Amino acid sequence: MAKRKAIVSTQECVACGCCARICPRSAITIPHGIYAVIDRELCVGCGKCVKECPASIISLEVTEA
Repeated sequence: MAKRKAIVSTQECVACGCCARICPRSAITIPHGIYAVIDRELCVGCGKCVKECPASIISLEVTEA
């Protein structure tokens, strides 16, 4: 069974924090204020971060279960 997980383009991320604030599972952090990091164990692929990102650099990918 496939699952969705969020991924972020770290080279384009400006660490604004919008994604981290909206994540219902607290799966997104911004260590050292550099770029967003998504904990793939906590991410449930809801897509809220994708919609919230003002730079449109977060996407959902399909992964194997």
